Amino acid sequence: MNKSELIGAVQESTGLDKHKAESAVEAFIGTVMQATRTGNSVTVTGFGTFKPTSRAAREGRNPQTGERVAIAASNSVRFTPGSSFKAALNGRGGAT
Repeated sequence: MNKSELIGAVQESTGLDKHKAESAVEAFIGTVMQATRTGNSVTVTGFGTFKPTSRAAREGRNPQTGERVAIAASNSVRFTPGSSFKAALNGRGGAT
């Protein structure tokens, strides 16, 4: 499912018009991005947790040449699904 399909699904399940559904999806994504950018975790009960992570700068190797390569430090986000989400994925009930 891509972003426009997600907007369509939100529109269908809530009865909102397309622009309001798009605004809701955009607001959710923007809020999660802003919170994790500032170092905060975002927990949606029953769904999961978005947690910011960081990797230190390190040295790697080019697999073709064996040459050493500097890898810059980077930030990312990790998503951990909640127990209800995992149960639904594994066919043991949970949210639909």
